[in-house]
Amino acid sequence: MVELHESGEDYLEAILRLQKENGGVRSVDVAKKLGVSKPSVSRAMSILTENGFVKVSPVGALELTEKGLARAAEVYSRHVLLTAFLKKITGVSEEQAEENACKIEHDIDEDVKRGIERWMKENA
Repeated sequence: MVELHESGEDYLEAILRLQKENGGVRSVDVAKKLGVSKPSVSRAMSILTENGFVKVSPVGALELTEKGLARAAEVYSRHVLLTAFLKKITGVSEEQAEENACKIEHDIDEDVKRGIERWMKENA
């Protein structure tokens, strides 16, 4: 598996979420969603394209490759799980749970994730 930095995972997740919301995704959409500059998105897309996670269509639309989709789905599923978990155990708002899930999702061990999944199934 190619090592991706936290920011690379954030870009993949943003593309996936934007695809679900809007269908097509452009660099400007990603910049707006993540609150970063268009040049930052351009550099990130270059790296993600080189590593086989993203392809850019001739009209500039961003598309996840099979590899990119798998990685984005993995990150997004951790995000959704952690958001729900934090809301349930702490009673904080969706927004606060989501912000904190973003901080945790990149560093959580797989066995901890499985334990949270188990706990959520037993306590839902």
